[in-house]
Order: sequence, then C-alpha cells, then structure tokens
Amino acid sequence: MELLVPLDPQSGMPLYEQIYRFIRDEIRKGNLRAGERLPSSRLLSENLKVSRSTVQMAYDQMMAEGYLETVPCKGCFVADTQGLAGFGEADSKNDMGKRMTSPGEKEAGEPVFSGKIDFSPRGIDLERFPFGIWRRLNRDTLVDDNRELFGPGDPKGEMDLREAIRSYLHSARGVNCQARQIIIGAGSQYLLMLLSRILGDSHRIAMENPTYKQAYRVLKGQGYPVCPVDMDRFGMRPDLLEETNADIAYVMPSHQYPTGIVMPVKRRQELLDWALKEEGRYLIEDDYDSEFRYRGMPIPALQGMDKEGRVIYMGTFSKSIAPAIRIGFLVLPEPLLKAYEEKASFYASTVSRIDQKVLYQFLEKGHYERHLNRMRAIYKGKHDALLGALKSLEDRFFIEGEYAGLHILLTNKKGLEEGKLAALAAKEGVKVYGLSSYFIRSKQNQYQSTLVLGYATLTKEEIEEGISLLNQAWKDV
Repeated sequence: MELLVPLDPQSGMPLYEQIYRFIRDEIRKGNLRAGERLPSSRLLSENLKVSRSTVQMAYDQMMAEGYLETVPCKGCFVADTQGLAGFGEADSKNDMGKRMTSPGEKEAGEPVFSGKIDFSPRGIDLERFPFGIWRRLNRDTLVDDNRELFGPGDPKGEMDLREAIRSYLHSARGVNCQARQIIIGAGSQYLLMLLSRILGDSHRIAMENPTYKQAYRVLKGQGYPVCPVDMDRFGMRPDLLEETNADIAYVMPSHQYPTGIVMPVKRRQELLDWALKEEGRYLIEDDYDSEFRYRGMPIPALQGMDKEGRVIYMGTFSKSIAPAIRIGFLVLPEPLLKAYEEKASFYASTVSRIDQKVLYQFLEKGHYERHLNRMRAIYKGKHDALLGALKSLEDRFFIEGEYAGLHILLTNKKGLEEGKLAALAAKEGVKVYGLSSYFIRSKQNQYQSTLVLGYATLTKEEIEEGISLLNQAWKDV
C-alpha cells in the first residue's frame, strides 16, 4: 500500500516522531485496519525523501507499543488492536519526543561473591553519581538554617516535590494525575505496605510469574493470598488471570522484571478491561526502570490509558539516581484517595523533609534530566559492549531482553540446566544468576536453562573479560 505521511521539517518535531504519530493515529482512528501491510522502511523512506533509519525508528517504536507486527519474509502489518481505537488521543506532551524517563537492592542473607566478575542484575553504576551537585544542593537547602524543615511535614510528602514529580511523570511517562494523588515514601517496599492499609486485607493479588520477589514477599507478608500467573510473549495472560479469582494484579508493563517483556498496547487494554469487569478491581503498575530504553523511546505508562481510576501507579528513584536515596512514590487513583484519608493519612512521611527538598531541587533545576541522559549513554555503551561480546556465544545461547533495562537473558540451546551453567561459570571466577530464583514457586519454572546477566555495575572491560571467561567455561555446552 502507499502511505502519504505529511511531514513538516520546520515544526521542530523530529521527522521519525511525525511518522510515528501519523501512523499511530491512523491506526487508532481505524483508517489503517488490522492485517493491512505497510510499505517497507526502504520504500517509505524513498517516498518521503527521508533516511531509512528515520522510518525504521518510527516502525520500531510502534512495534514495541504493539501497533505493528512483523511477519518473517512478508513484511510489516498493522496489529490487531480491536477495541483500542477509542481510548483517546495522546496528549502531545506524552509522546515520544518528550519522554525521558526497584528492583536493584542486594537481598538479605545473600553471600558476598569473591570471584572476578559478578553479572549481578541488582546494582547500578554509582561511579557517575553527581556527588558534587548533590552536596551543593544539600548545603543550599540548609542555608539560613531553614528551621521549618525540621518540623513535621505533610504525611503525603512535600507539596513542591510532589508537584515536580507530577510534572515529570506527565511529560516523561504520560501519567495523568494531580499532586494530591501522589504519596512519597521510603522505597517501594514501604509503599506496598502502606497500600495494603489503604486497600484493606480482603483482597486476592495476582502477580506475573516470574516476578520481582521482594514485592511478592511484602504482599505475602501483609497476609494477601498471592496467585502466580504465567506469561506469554506479551506479558501476563488475561485468561489465566481471570481463573485466579484475584481482584488486584501487580504488573510491570513497560519492562517486566526479570524477563524484559514490553507489554504491547492491546494486552494493556485487555488488563484494563479485566479491571473494569467488576467493581473494586485494580492494577498495580510498577514502573521501576522505564528510563532505560536503548531502541526507540520509553513506552508510555499503562496509567495514562486508564480513564476509570483502576491503575495504582508506583515508581522509585533507586534505579535512576541511587538506591540509598530511598525515595519512591505512589499515585493513587481518585477512588482510593478517600480510603487513604480514612485509613492511612495519620502515618507520617518516612522520607526526611531535607532529602525531599534536595530531590525537589535536583528535579526542578534540570539536574535529573541531565543525569538521566548521561546515564542512558553510559548504560547503552555497556549494553552494546555486552551484546558485542555475546556474539561469541550465539552458537550455543539465545539472547533475549536486550534494548532496555540493565540486564539480559541467556538461554542455552541444548537445554543444559541453569545450576550446571552457573557452576561452570563459577569455576572461571564469574557469577551468573538463574531465572528460577524469580519464580514464586520454583517448580513452575519453564525456563530451566535461562540465566540473568546484569551489567550496570561493570565496566566495558570487565564485561568483555567476563564474557570471554564464560566462553571458556561453556566451550563444550
């Protein structure tokens, strides 16, 4: 088919984003129907007189969001998005050009590794932390003593910080909320415990399997029955979710941990439809590391699609700044604000007002955006170094979960058990992590030969050395 995309080189909007928006909106309006074949990136680039990479960037983003799908040897087609055309036009501020942007803490009792290279998926690169800026902001915060900061603050958190987070979430993640809906807390684990007070204990919670085990432990520890739900290549399966009789589902749609699955728009709508079937159903969206995506732009938050107040959105600065900051946020839908006031508003904020003020200035003065841009470039360099080094293992392993986050998955083609692979790696002084530890019940692991390799804490040289050692360790597998 021929596709006429109106481009305006003088608009200031990148050409790939103009292509993305036009085709996406045509799909939403129903002008492009499921199954229609789009012109190849080469043909469309020739027709539009733009580079092929420009068109491919737009196609990649739409495939990541689930609007397009590829069929091997046939081309690129409009995906089946039945029921999605009417969910509303995206605010221009929520689209690709404006988006920037945790699991990540060492678990209690985990032994200290004494080998050469540790491919831990939990750490971040603290060598690039802007210590000078953070120190200066601390000093500026305490200038003239600022006595009011030593008094009790708003239980939800400082209003100026909540407003800064609201603005950031709207422009970078497409989240629609007011500052009064945001609660600041000391990390995601505390916020989940607070949420349990707001929701009450008469709920049954479904979680993706595998999942972020710390969240599972917290929810289980609050007394909730937790139901593991298997996933397919699009994320949590709605048909299996319905069978659990759960009324709350905990999901990570923008980058599932640990599989790296990016949930397409159709599956997101299916989960929203599930939530709308019965009163009192909610989705908990954990958006723990959406800032780090290396192909296309970050996928908009599920919360931005929610028109009925069924998504509870949560995030943290642990991955994007540092775990020790211990500042996370919860965005309550309007129906739960009254429950918060009645059941949990008497809990004081667990984050120092001074730390909140420092973070507010870090956001407001543009330091956070600059830090994110710098860290994206650093992590992309490590990511590319890892993928380059892994070419030596492609004859023995499948590589998945690349292009986003801070880890990848490695699956042995012969089906060798992960424990054996880890033991062989340890003999060469390299630590790798089995996927089985992320399953709610280990016997449910259908990926017995899959390993999780993190790279955030390693240098490029260490990554290359580590893969070289793994190549030696696994030379016969």
